[in-house]
Amino acid sequence: TIKAGCFHVNFIRVNHSIPDAVGLAVTTPMGTIIHTGDFKLDYTPIDGKMTDFRRFSDLGNKGVLLMMADSTNAERAGHTPSESTVGASFDKAFHNARSRIIIATFSSNVHRIQQIINTAVRYKRKVAVLGRSMVNVVNISLELGYIQAPEGTMVDIDNIGNYPMEQMVIITTGSQGEPMSALTRMSQSDHRKVGIVPGDTIIISATPIPGNEKLVSRTIDNLLKLGANVVYGRENGIHVSGHASQEELKLMHNLVRPKFFIPVHGEYRHLVKHAKLAAELGMPKENIFIGENGQILEFTRDKGYVAGRVTSGRVLIDGLGVGDVGNIVLRDRRQLSQDGIIIIVVTMDKTSGTVVAGPDIVSRGFVYVRESEELMEDVKTRVEDALVHCEEEGITEWAALKSAMRDALGRFIFERTRRRPMILPIIMEV
Repeated sequence: TIKAGCFHVNFIRVNHSIPDAVGLAVTTPMGTIIHTGDFKLDYTPIDGKMTDFRRFSDLGNKGVLLMMADSTNAERAGHTPSESTVGASFDKAFHNARSRIIIATFSSNVHRIQQIINTAVRYKRKVAVLGRSMVNVVNISLELGYIQAPEGTMVDIDNIGNYPMEQMVIITTGSQGEPMSALTRMSQSDHRKVGIVPGDTIIISATPIPGNEKLVSRTIDNLLKLGANVVYGRENGIHVSGHASQEELKLMHNLVRPKFFIPVHGEYRHLVKHAKLAAELGMPKENIFIGENGQILEFTRDKGYVAGRVTSGRVLIDGLGVGDVGNIVLRDRRQLSQDGIIIIVVTMDKTSGTVVAGPDIVSRGFVYVRESEELMEDVKTRVEDALVHCEEEGITEWAALKSAMRDALGRFIFERTRRRPMILPIIMEV
């Protein structure tokens, strides 16, 4: 949440590029606020629509209070290659393919999808689309004219069996190894419409987002085990980034010339690098803010500062409850799943405070009682000793009794098993 004077602006990241404007620009009495969204400066765009640099410059001349800019490639020197360079790599991959081609890419990258269709047309192949988000994007883009395809090129995924394998191209989701995505399910032979067969050429036209490397590697391994030829990796040229590198970031800063700057979109190291880049361009360090999730940043014409925090992070849904499962509940569940639980049941006389029955020991998920009778007897003895000690010390308060049983048993069990099960004492009065 950004506060500019008395105006509050909630920003939503824009996932598509707008050639003649910025991701989001909001005018306030304090000045213009700009959020670039994901962007790069492509001098040879697929659709021929050049970036309107004059528009950025005009905004800068009028005065920009704050800019928030994409930081994903802030560590990468130079310029991000043009999207048009991917077309030549597609052409090479299509030329080498002898059977069906399946291409996984981001459904939001309309220009990438257009290049796939263009290459398919050159090689006289039909194109089918798979994956809910991919189907939605392609259908809407075809309807609005953002994607052009000659009549008869696009076929329904249910009709791919009507064409020879060597005439088919399938564009699908799953380039990040998402567990429920179409490509991942195909790699596990779990997709109801498409199964991988030996000889298929799989092109993964994306690089793993940080944190997804294992998922992508597992998908590639599974595809290779099924006999597919998998084309992936930066060296094959089948993917270029959609994010600005350092020289493009510098140009954006010089055009917009904001008074305050917040690097956004990237790992923390990317935000730090982008902040240093802004400082190298002459922006005062006190005008650069590396925000954290939940922070409220407040700006006036003269200064900016952290004004507080709001609740942020994951909202967990469990059954009918929304947000009622917090860190403590998750900690207890994790402990139960790893080491189990021991329940101690003790019955005490309400008047005298003496033990009249028990302790009885119930174990779940810790050890199998019938095979650990000696251990359970020792556990019972330890609890009895703790209760005797409390009786000798005149301790009758339930909380103190429970704590004594829990402490004595916790140390003993850890020494014997190197486990830390949850210990739940229960006291009943008669």
